[in-house]
Amino acid sequence: MLATRSRLAGVLGGYLADVALGDPARGHPVAAFGRVAAGFERVTYRDTRLAGAVHVAVLVATVGVLGAMLQRAAERGGWPWSVAATAAATWVSVGGTSLARTGLAMSELLERGDLEGARRLLPSLCGRDPASLDAAGLARASLESVAENTSDAHVAPMLCAAVGGVPAVLAYRGINTLDSMVGYRSARYARFGWAAARLDDAANYAAARVTAALVILCAPFVSGSAPGAVRAWRRDAGRHPSPNAGVVEAAFAGALGVRLGGPTQYRHELQIRPTLGDGHPPTVADLRRAVTLSRTVQAGAAVLAGLLCYLRRP
Repeated sequence: MLATRSRLAGVLGGYLADVALGDPARGHPVAAFGRVAAGFERVTYRDTRLAGAVHVAVLVATVGVLGAMLQRAAERGGWPWSVAATAAATWVSVGGTSLARTGLAMSELLERGDLEGARRLLPSLCGRDPASLDAAGLARASLESVAENTSDAHVAPMLCAAVGGVPAVLAYRGINTLDSMVGYRSARYARFGWAAARLDDAANYAAARVTAALVILCAPFVSGSAPGAVRAWRRDAGRHPSPNAGVVEAAFAGALGVRLGGPTQYRHELQIRPTLGDGHPPTVADLRRAVTLSRTVQAGAAVLAGLLCYLRRP
């Protein structure tokens, strides 16, 4: 029972720290992990799937082992240390508040007509090439990123922290970070990044569907349509190239009554994405509603994570 209560307090404490503070301003552990991974890539890189699998396995296993050691040391220190370790690991692994703040900043830039400022900000949300995007394209790219990252940057790590504690949430954040670094279909990473992309798909599979379910439950809080979210999820998600992003983006599109998808320009390729939802192209007002929906889903995920902690047997 003590272990259950400490994890519950730690997971919720990490969520509240993110709500109050956002990402750590300096010395973010995820940024440090990224620098280590980039340095390690200079040693491991070969244009093969095997080399990419070794790269991912070594880094993720290292993070998981360090997380397990931290959790055991904290548990030996007693209840306060156990709570603090779980809270800290959860806080540095979730990014829901920074996601919402960036989404709102984008909406303000677009509302003022500052397209150059919006283009400079877009890389903070996603890996699209902003150079050719107009206001409508920037709004669509931002809304799609808010939707996808509600799952990747918040719901998934919250669930991992609740189910597996410190090692699970840190390993998840390592997997997701590696996917963002090498999990592309570019000439360099088509084979080397394959393992990172597939592992990230597996790690986010359940969370994406939990996120879509939360979108359905939370849609009425933003004057959205729960039936529309269900309909778009069932009809459109399977046509998306990602097994997870399509689920979440379709649910957001249906809930908000907008149409997502279409030509999507990345720096390494142009993808023709399927249409998600059957509403109008997203506007700045829709982007603001998407941010509010994301925040509401984040709160719902915190409640669900707390429930999972409570039901967990030590």
